[in-house]
Amino acid sequence: MTDLHDGRRLDDLRDRIDAWLDEFSADNPLIAAVDRGTSDDTSLGEPRWYVRMVGDEKDFTTVWLTLGQRTLRYETYVMPAPEANQAAVMETILRRNDQLVGAHFSIGAEDALYLRGEIPDSAVTSDELDRVLGTVYTTVEAMFRPLLRLAFASRFDG
Repeated sequence: MTDLHDGRRLDDLRDRIDAWLDEFSADNPLIAAVDRGTSDDTSLGEPRWYVRMVGDEKDFTTVWLTLGQRTLRYETYVMPAPEANQAAVMETILRRNDQLVGAHFSIGAEDALYLRGEIPDSAVTSDELDRVLGTVYTTVEAMFRPLLRLAFASRFDG
């Protein structure tokens, strides 16, 4: 097993992600905000970024990018736990998982639905970061309304 990141490697990855975010967000009407910081859920203080994008189906999709020791993890909150049709919602997201590359639906805190994935830190390139954000954004845009109508059907009846 290799050693964990040395300072230079971590700095290089941070710089690469920062540069990509600066270029990606410049004059991009879909980008509402970009911020950088550290994760607050571990004592490691992992480098963390978020990208908030304006959507058509879902008002905003916020993607968190968290740089770990050997991976870049990404996730977005899709919607709260389903109130109805839980089995149908789970079947829908499991079937969609089969079509996704590099991301998957999962159940998080309070049974909320998330879209998550990770890539090895060696794959952190501009093209791969574009693919990651594109996959997350298009998946949320395609799935949000159908999942919402299924999970909260009583709110749409009548």
